[in-house]
Amino acid sequence: VTHSIPACIGSMTINNKQLDKEGPVSIFAVNKCYVTVQEGTFFDGSGFAALVREGYKVRSDVNITLEFRTTAMHGVLLGVSSAKVDAIGLEIVNGKVLFHVNNGAGRITATYEPGVANGLCDGKWHKLQANKSKHRISLIIDGNLVQTDNPYIQSTSADTNNPIYVGGYPGDVKQNCLTSKSSFHGCLRNLVLTKGQQAELFDFSRAFDLRGVFPHSCPGAEH
Repeated sequence: VTHSIPACIGSMTINNKQLDKEGPVSIFAVNKCYVTVQEGTFFDGSGFAALVREGYKVRSDVNITLEFRTTAMHGVLLGVSSAKVDAIGLEIVNGKVLFHVNNGAGRITATYEPGVANGLCDGKWHKLQANKSKHRISLIIDGNLVQTDNPYIQSTSADTNNPIYVGGYPGDVKQNCLTSKSSFHGCLRNLVLTKGQQAELFDFSRAFDLRGVFPHSCPGAEH
């Protein structure tokens, strides 16, 4: 076994001596345990998860679904970019969800604005679906559809080749379709990227770089 256990461990003794968990000699990617815990991955607002080291190719079509829970009005959800301008990006800005796509000719954005100011940042789970089909993009939040016109109808493929960054990204990494640098603070779950008939569910514990992210451990709903 080469990976950590997604669980809580307490009251460990060795030779009848209780281990001091409060003052460890070293600690890595260990979070506190919560009295109530939900399925999901906790992002503490300081970092990101990096997936697909060899680079994810968005190209003409992709459908992204995820669920998020946050009380913050700003935060990066997901970005895939390239060395050129081609990229896609999902972010929360001022309590709105923005889905940006650049197929090479220019950035277009679908924006979902909730009916009440902090309607999406209320600490409850919200379902998001972002779809890019050639030059068309759409965003569905909790069943509400937003579409946007794209003047660049000849440009249909986002030729990306960089990792998928979730919840933020490193300072030295360029993201052509994100306006925010704020790392996401809250919980994410059920991240699925679908191309054609092929759906891929991403397990954050298998990310090649995790900073400030705690897979399979989401503190119970905030009150």
